[in-house]
Amino acid sequence: MPPQIAEDTKQAVVHSEYAERHTEEPRTRFEDDALRILDEAGPVDYDPEEEKRLLRKIDFWVLIPMMITYTLCHLDKNALSYGSVFDLQKETHLVGKQYAWLGSIVYLVQLVVQPLSAVALVKLPLAKWICFNILGWGIAVSCMAACTNWTGLMITRALVGGFEATIAPTFISICQMWWRRREQTYRNTFWLLSSPIASLIGPILAFAVGHIHTAHLVPYQSIFLFLGCITLAFIPLIFYMMPDDIVSARFLTLREKAIVVERLRVNNTGTRTSVWKWSQVREVFTDPKTYGWGFMLMITAIPSSGIGTFGGLITKTILFQIPYAVMQAVVLLGATWCINRFKIRFPIVAIVTLFPIGGAIGLRLINRAHPRNLLAGYYLVQLYSCIQPLLYSWANMNAAGTTKQRVLSAFLFVCQCAGNVAGPQVYLDHEKPYYFTGIYTDIGCWTGLVIMCFVMGGYLKLLNKRQAARREAAGGIANLQDMSIMTMKEAAEYTKTLGLEGDLVNQHAFEDQTDLENPDFQYVY
Repeated sequence: MPPQIAEDTKQAVVHSEYAERHTEEPRTRFEDDALRILDEAGPVDYDPEEEKRLLRKIDFWVLIPMMITYTLCHLDKNALSYGSVFDLQKETHLVGKQYAWLGSIVYLVQLVVQPLSAVALVKLPLAKWICFNILGWGIAVSCMAACTNWTGLMITRALVGGFEATIAPTFISICQMWWRRREQTYRNTFWLLSSPIASLIGPILAFAVGHIHTAHLVPYQSIFLFLGCITLAFIPLIFYMMPDDIVSARFLTLREKAIVVERLRVNNTGTRTSVWKWSQVREVFTDPKTYGWGFMLMITAIPSSGIGTFGGLITKTILFQIPYAVMQAVVLLGATWCINRFKIRFPIVAIVTLFPIGGAIGLRLINRAHPRNLLAGYYLVQLYSCIQPLLYSWANMNAAGTTKQRVLSAFLFVCQCAGNVAGPQVYLDHEKPYYFTGIYTDIGCWTGLVIMCFVMGGYLKLLNKRQAARREAAGGIANLQDMSIMTMKEAAEYTKTLGLEGDLVNQHAFEDQTDLENPDFQYVY
């Protein structure tokens, strides 16, 4: 019997047919880890109010520690820029492109570490893996305070890059594990708001600490030591709050865990399996989308790393970096709202990219006798930081299969790291403070990104047409709407319209199939 939706909008979620099929057939080690919850709990019914309460509970226990962690990550990564304002180059005797290499080494190491991170995300408990890496980079940042030359700074910056490399891919995996795709948009935005938050509080902290005069520490050393110790102090809280996965979440009852899993059926991406599949690895590198996303992340990263490293040297005053943090938050939240309101991504990402293009053109053309106008252009350029969160969210929503998702995330971060390594190198020391080569490069990269947004949007629409044809050929629903990007109310109303046909959809959601294997998967463009 199909599930019946009551008049009071109560949402009945029944998976008896799915459970019966898996009771009759032997479970395989390739199926989703969360299926054990469904097998133990049995069918569950829940209404929208219970679902909302559960969602708030997940947000508190999972999302809050993610945001804290990524804020610490950005603060520590930006420590070099803060130190540069307080004569880091002079105190450590940096010459030529040595400072630029301090920016690049972080991403060069991350480029090497990412493949190892992909395996860790499948094999290791996620929360414990995160805490281990926080401990590593917190110690490394603290040790930067003891560095008085380029060699010491390079070693410690390399360690910071290695330990921070896995954080963003892990958080993307966690979002895929806990929330529907519509909800992922907001949750990814929330923890990625750590960037403007760090840009807001980081300069204030650095300004305050940098003006503390001691007989034993110069300002840049005080900044590094302070930020490193703050990071280490938060580890116990993050370890206590963050669960490894749905199965091990202490803050959920068995019934609540079953509801969490059932809610994710419409994603058609599963939650997690601990089995590494080489077939999915091969699919990553034969899927054209992989290279499209990779190219987009690389040309986004080239400007971001250059500006991130040299921003402090351009403004020369650390507090000037505060206002654009508020602008970043407003634009990122506005873009996220538009994406979920209109259920379309590629034109919104393209529009956001126009802001830094306009700012970079302004920096090049505005008369330098008017510094206020130059600062306005610089603030518009800083909105580049809104692009990467939107791209990562978009790319990872369009992949399924645990191994494929993890390998794709690693590949995308490798592409980002390649761009991040190149970015600081186009800001030539003899061009300061104008950096014309860097600005021209940034404009070219962002223009290419706008073009790629429309190319990728068209390709994803084509893939959805192919998926509809596959469903129709198999006797399924051809023009199936994507419930994972609907509101709870919209999804409940659409379920009513499916009637008996509703039993035919999303039956492969927890079989660890990839987006190319599962005909029910729908691409978000």
